[in-house]
Order: sequence, then structure tokens, then C-alpha cells
Amino acid sequence: MAAASGKKLELQLMEAGTRLVDPPSSVDELIPLLDEVWRCLSMVEQSPSQAMQNALSPSLKALVAKQLFRHPDNDVKVAVAACISQIARITAPVDPYEDGQMREVFQLIVSSFENLCDKSSRSFDKRVSILETVAKVRLCVVMLDLECDALIIEMFRHFLKSIRDHHPETISASMVTIMTLLLEESEDASVELLSPILATVKRDNEEVHSVAKGLAQRVLENCGSKLKPYLMQAVQNLGISFDDYSSVVASICQVAPSAVVDQNDIVAEKCEDDGCDFFQWIESHYELQISRPQENVTGDLIVENMLLKENRSLMMENLSLKSKMRRQ
Repeated sequence: MAAASGKKLELQLMEAGTRLVDPPSSVDELIPLLDEVWRCLSMVEQSPSQAMQNALSPSLKALVAKQLFRHPDNDVKVAVAACISQIARITAPVDPYEDGQMREVFQLIVSSFENLCDKSSRSFDKRVSILETVAKVRLCVVMLDLECDALIIEMFRHFLKSIRDHHPETISASMVTIMTLLLEESEDASVELLSPILATVKRDNEEVHSVAKGLAQRVLENCGSKLKPYLMQAVQNLGISFDDYSSVVASICQVAPSAVVDQNDIVAEKCEDDGCDFFQWIESHYELQISRPQENVTGDLIVENMLLKENRSLMMENLSLKSKMRRQ
């Protein structure tokens, strides 16, 4: 049965791929044909037999031919990218095309991520399929080998701009996987590469969706040890304080934000409104930080704890004075 099923799939791929060599001019006819090829390719396992490789050959060539690869219709482009991503999955870890063509393939793939936010699009399922395939077979790492730096930055921007609350978890998980892989596998994380992520976790960036901020924070947390020196350099180069970013940035860089007193003022006011004992809260808060276990703690954190001990009484004094001034 399996052999018969395999033969049937080979015939379907050969026939559909042959029709792609001379594709229909009508988009309404072309997209169903590409969808048929995509569905067939998705059923082909990695390391296929020689017979299956022969069946793949017409599609492999037709998909990068000018009339398909540079088609003006966006839905056709996404369908072509979906087919090529499946071919890349089948041939992995060997690239299906030479380096120059692979760079163009990645341009097509990255462009397909631009409208991932549009769940009503006829191409939405194919966009998701491309995303999941790129993450699953680590196809994105090839972008580093081909030095597609600008394209990687563009992809990061697409992810952070298009992620939505209504997306299934598989979408955000695939985005996190791809971004984490690229940051961990890169030789260095340039300011340009980190800029889209840092812009997303800026406190005053009201245009960013909360789910995008969460996505960026997950990526930063995954790559914390690798990114620490690069984050410190990036924040310095951008001329912005750590206080202007989500606390995860300061946490990774092991920096005590200078705004801590101002933040505690806010907490003090809230405690006052709610009738709770702020000074008991701040005391327990700082005791908790000071008394945390010291195993596997870096020298920077130990110094930070020593500073907390030395400055706690002064801080309490300042907060008490400010609290009295508010009541006057």
C-alpha cells in the first residue's frame, strides 16, 4: 500500500510540475495549480528516493523560472514561496539551489511574512506554513551563511509588526525560534540587528502591540547571555537610558535602573491610596533581593547587592521625606 501510495504521489507531482513549466496566464487558474503542487510537496518526506527526486525535478525548475518567480500577483508569490520552502525542507540540509538563487528565494520568503497579520487573506495558511517550515528545518540559518543581513533585519521587523493576539501559539513560537536561532548563531549582534527588538521593548512606544513586546522579550530572554555585551553597546550607541526600555534589557545587562526611586514613588502613592504599608513593602522587597542565594551569582550581582545594603537606609530616608512632602 505504501509503495502504491508513493507511486501515486510521484505521478501527481510529475504531472503538476510539468504543467508549471508552461503555467496558465490566469491567476485564478494558476493559484489552484500551485496549491496542488504545494499539497503534494508537503507529503514528500526528507531524503526521498531517486524516483521521487525525478518527480520533483519539473517543479524544482519551474518555480524559479522568471514567469513564476517574478510574478506580479502577491498571492502567486506567496504560493511560489510556499512550494519552494517545502522543497528546501525536503532537500535539507542541502540547499536546493545555488547561492545566488537562494538569496532571491529568501527575499521571496521574507516578503511573504509582511502581511501575516491578515488572517482573512487567501494566502494566510500558506504564509503560516512557510513560517513553520523555516523554523522547523532551521532554514533561516542559511541566511547567515549567505550574509543576508539586511533581509534578516527586514524579517525581524515583519515579525514584530505583524504578530497579533488572534494568532495561534504556533506562529509566535515559530517567530521566537527563528529570531533566537539567528541571534545565537550570528557571529555578532550588530546595533542594526538589535534595533527592531529594542524599539519594540521601549516603554514609550505606544504603536507596539503588547503581544509584539512579549515576543521581543521572549527572544531577549532566550539569548540573554549571548546578547549582554551587544545590548550594552547598542543602548550606548543609541544614546538612550536603560530606564527607557523594558526591565528585561536592564536585567540581562545586570544594570540597576536609575529610575528605581521614581518607580518606588509611584508604588508609595498607590500604597497610600490602598491603605497598605509601603515601607514594610519596600523593606521586604529589598531584603528579598539582598538575601537571594549566592550560588551561580556573578560578581556584578554581588556588588549590586552590596550597594543595595549600603544605600537602603538613605533611600528609605529620601522616600520618607518625599512621602511627608506629599502629605503637606
